[in-house]
Amino acid sequence: MKLTRRMLMAASAAAIGLATGATAQDKTKVGFVYVGPVGDGGWTYEHDQGRLAVEEEFGDAVETVYVESVPEGPDAERVMTQMALQGADLIFTTSFGYMDQTINVAAKFPDVKFEHATGYKRADNVSTYSARFYEGRAIQGHIAGNMTESNIIGYIGSYPIPEVIRGINSAYIHAKKVNPDVEFKIIWAYTWFDPAKEADAAKALIEQGADVILQHTDSTAPQAAAQEAGNVITFGQASDMSEYAPMPRVSSIIDNWAPYYVARTKAVIDGTWESVDTWDGISTGMVGIGEITDAVPAEVKAEALAMKEAIAAGEYHPFTGPLKKQDGSDWLAEGEVADDGTLLGMNFFVEGLTGEIPQ
Repeated sequence: MKLTRRMLMAASAAAIGLATGATAQDKTKVGFVYVGPVGDGGWTYEHDQGRLAVEEEFGDAVETVYVESVPEGPDAERVMTQMALQGADLIFTTSFGYMDQTINVAAKFPDVKFEHATGYKRADNVSTYSARFYEGRAIQGHIAGNMTESNIIGYIGSYPIPEVIRGINSAYIHAKKVNPDVEFKIIWAYTWFDPAKEADAAKALIEQGADVILQHTDSTAPQAAAQEAGNVITFGQASDMSEYAPMPRVSSIIDNWAPYYVARTKAVIDGTWESVDTWDGISTGMVGIGEITDAVPAEVKAEALAMKEAIAAGEYHPFTGPLKKQDGSDWLAEGEVADDGTLLGMNFFVEGLTGEIPQ
C-alpha cells in the first residue's frame, strides 16, 4: 500500500499523542506564496484580500498560511516545499516567475494541489490562472489619450513578458485612437515591487515630458512621484490605490481574486478539484475598473464606462483590426479579433510604438 502524505502525518501525530479527530484532520490548509509584501498596496495586497475571503467563506473549516516577499527563483521552491511538508492541501503561487518552481515542487507532492498565477505550465496537480488585464489597459489608454496635454504617456514595465507587452499594446492602441499625436515612453524596471526603482522610473518619465504615467509594477511609489510633480495623472495598478484619488490617480485596474480563490478552495474541500486553465476578465469581475474620478471629463468618463460594458458583454475586443505590428507587417485585418494563442505569447509591439522589447 502506498502511504500518502496525509496518512504519514496522521500516523506521526498519533505516535506523539496529538489529536487526529475531525478538528485537526479535516481542516483544509491553504498556502499562498507572495512576490511582494501584503502591504504593497497593489498586486500582493489584492491576492491577500483573496486569502482573507477564503477565511471568511469557510471559517474554521480552513487554515490559511502565507509567506510574503519571496524572490522568484530557488528560494521560492524552498518556501513551497516547506508549505507542502507542513500539510498544505492547496498552494497558490502568485507570480509568473514561480512557474518552474511550482512544477518542480508539484512533482514531489502529487497529493497537494497547486495553482499558479499568470503562468502556462500545468500538470495533473497544477492549475494555471490569470486575468485579462489588457481589457483594463484599453480603458486606461482611452482616458490617458484624452487627458494628456503633452501627448507623452509614460509606461513603467516590470519584465518584458507577454502579460506586460499585451498591456502596453492595448493601452497604446486605445490612446492612439483618440489622440493620433500620442507617444509612449517605456522604462523597464525589471522588478515587480521596488518602490525606489518605481519612483525613479516615474520621475525619469516625467522629466521626459510625460504628464500621464501608467505602470505594471506593484507599489504606489509612481503615484507619490506624480503627486509631488503636480499636473501628472496616474492609474492604480492591481488595486484601487484610492489614497491618491481624485488626483493624480484618476482610475485603476482592480484584480479581484477572491471569487476564484473561494471556488478553488471549495473544489479541494469537496473533492472536485481538477487541473484547469482560467483566463477571465471584466465579464466575470476578475478585472475591475476602479472609480473614475471627476478629474476625468464627464464625456471621457462616459466613453470609458461604455467601453467597459461593451467588453463585458463580448461586443468589443481590445485587439480588433486593422492592426499592424511595429515593423509595419500586417497583423489583424479590418474587424479581425486576435486569438488567445497569439495574445498569450505576445512578443511584439504594435505599429507606432518606439523602442525594442528587451530580450
